[in-house]
Amino acid sequence: MDTKIVDVAAKAGVSPATVSRVLNRSSGVTEKTRLKVMQAIEDLGYHPNAAAKHLRSQKTKTIGVIAQDINSAYFTEIIKGIENMAYAQKYRVIICDSENQKEKEQEYLNLLLDRTIDGLILIVPLISDEEIIELADKGYYVAVVGRNVQHERVPCVYTDNVKFSREVVNHLVQQGHRDIVFLNGYPDAVDSFERLEGYLKALREHLIPFRPDFVENGNFNEAGGYEAMKRLLEKGLHFTAVFAANDDMALGVYRACEELGISIPQQLAVIGVDNSRISKYVNPKLSTVSQPKYTMGAILVEKFIDQMNENHFADERVFVVDSELVVRESSVSSSPASSAGQPSVLPLEPSEGQS
Repeated sequence: MDTKIVDVAAKAGVSPATVSRVLNRSSGVTEKTRLKVMQAIEDLGYHPNAAAKHLRSQKTKTIGVIAQDINSAYFTEIIKGIENMAYAQKYRVIICDSENQKEKEQEYLNLLLDRTIDGLILIVPLISDEEIIELADKGYYVAVVGRNVQHERVPCVYTDNVKFSREVVNHLVQQGHRDIVFLNGYPDAVDSFERLEGYLKALREHLIPFRPDFVENGNFNEAGGYEAMKRLLEKGLHFTAVFAANDDMALGVYRACEELGISIPQQLAVIGVDNSRISKYVNPKLSTVSQPKYTMGAILVEKFIDQMNENHFADERVFVVDSELVVRESSVSSSPASSAGQPSVLPLEPSEGQS
């Protein structure tokens, strides 16, 4: 049941009018009373300006956006699409960086709900579908980038992670690879689950046994990819290809290979995801999966604004946009070999001159 202002008043032992004066920062309320009311609000999880239908009548022309990591090209391109389309429709955008922390994401969620914003866009959120559905059921306007939340009032846009992950592995198999490592992202991220699922499906399709030790966590960043690569080599594993779940982790693999004298793609094929700007400038140029990130943001916010203004929602609540495997130098050897003949990456063995 939704918490109402009378519930706050009852818990604080004051009148609803007093609660209203505290919320509106009016004079005539003692500090002791104000603190009692604020504590009751916190205890009950009450969001004063968001009590569903009242919020609709107080248009602010402002949209909140919560992203996991604004340093990542994936998020910045989506945000750019959101901001430009919103600006064209005279909406402002507030951006919050949760830094891949569910607790911080929840704090920003509460902060944004307490402000009188018209709606929230969550980019690949860490919070669950159930939490998002609960917000929608309470009357909040919520939209999601990166996955499909099953609720008639939640517009979503995403790419098919499973499909393009299978395509990546298929490409590597065609190049003669069977010992393929997968570098995953954050353990709780939906993208991590789905890209791993695509990797596993492709292995089964090619009758390649799954090796759990061939999966490492790189946390979707360059440092994580570097450390994951080092861990794999320290285990003494032999593999010929790495599928990194984003380009940042792939760049970490590049750095580890450079330090250890491993040649890409002659000894190790590498593929990332996101088609970040730097992917075409590294040497060798990085094979990757291109997602129309700017378009995803623009499409979603346009539909979202229509919904918030109670325009016709039509049949297009969910948008699945196409991705494309961009094959460059890092995954194609000049003399592709079979899995038996392909040189394996050797385990990490410190030498006397190595620090």
